[in-house]
Amino acid sequence: MLITGAYQTKFGELWDKSLSDLIFEAGSNAMKDAGVKPAEVDLVLVGNMLSGQLEGQEHLGAVAAEALGINQAAAMRVEAACASGGVAVNQAVNAIKAGAAKTALVIGAEKMTDKSSGEVALSLMGAASEAERQAGLTFVGLYGLMARVYFDRFGLKKDDLAHVAVKNHRHASLNPKAQYPYAVDLETVLKSSCVASPLHLFDCAPITDGAAAVVIQNRRSTSHDQKRVVAIAASQVATDSVSLTKRQSLVEIGATKTAVKKAYLEAGVEASEVDVAEVHDCFSIAEIMAVEDLGFCKKGEGAKAIKRGEFDFGGRLPVNLSGGLKACGHPVGATGVKQVVELALQLRGEAGERQVKGAKVGLAHNVGGSGGTAVVHLLKKI
Repeated sequence: MLITGAYQTKFGELWDKSLSDLIFEAGSNAMKDAGVKPAEVDLVLVGNMLSGQLEGQEHLGAVAAEALGINQAAAMRVEAACASGGVAVNQAVNAIKAGAAKTALVIGAEKMTDKSSGEVALSLMGAASEAERQAGLTFVGLYGLMARVYFDRFGLKKDDLAHVAVKNHRHASLNPKAQYPYAVDLETVLKSSCVASPLHLFDCAPITDGAAAVVIQNRRSTSHDQKRVVAIAASQVATDSVSLTKRQSLVEIGATKTAVKKAYLEAGVEASEVDVAEVHDCFSIAEIMAVEDLGFCKKGEGAKAIKRGEFDFGGRLPVNLSGGLKACGHPVGATGVKQVVELALQLRGEAGERQVKGAKVGLAHNVGGSGGTAVVHLLKKI
């Protein structure tokens, strides 16, 4: 399975652009990058979580196809909470494997900043359990609870947590498409307001507008530049309970561990072979758990490894060079596709100032809700 085209819009507070504008920008530029015409696309998948609640639009597959001039293709929206984009990529891969499509256009898109933070937070809780909603929890509260358990189990302090945001902002300063392309220091993170102890404002991904798109094909055409084609070596989805009360452990995301185990097996790759990764850092504690659950370090050692710079640009395994969800931004339906776009750029050698020299294997990790869904893709340079 090959990624032949990739594109990301600017992420941020894009008040001058509609959801359709973002879909068109991402989709048309990904097709242009792939050298694919609208008539060649036979499957359009749009990863999106909130368009029905925030935009009043539930028919995004057809909206995207119409905007892009794609006729007679199968077109539909894919929803899996904050993993909508990642699951859309997975569904495209599966459709092509099954012979149901030859050329798929996958777009992840979300328009969030036109509504108040309260409206967005309430809508996002549609990804939580009924009991959690009735208790008045939000996702920062749910991840705050996980962080509390993790702190108690492994003896973490707030400054250990803060290094995640510092790293990801530093990476975002090299990414012109990031929502917050600037560095921050440890003091700024620790002095930001406490949202849900121990999580501070700078431990939380922002509300964001944006879109990203990839073209996935079953084979390379003669017109493709071989150096710019990236293979999807594995794509796996796993689930766990939606509610935290049903989890076996609150210091890990079980769905991540299941999905990555299957992905490593499918790709014939070990964690030690990954050169660059984009992981789901919706909150700082999420990245700490992710680098452990993905096998990049042992359980309980994620924060120490981040603090030592092991996952920095120039470290042994750079993580979230885009800036991650924290600093690049988190338009929830777009995030999983953006991660794949970032890795495609890295493996092509087109990531500019944040390019990892000689990168051959990339891992994307996208989570829905507090861990009810997890998606892992492994990409390889051909």
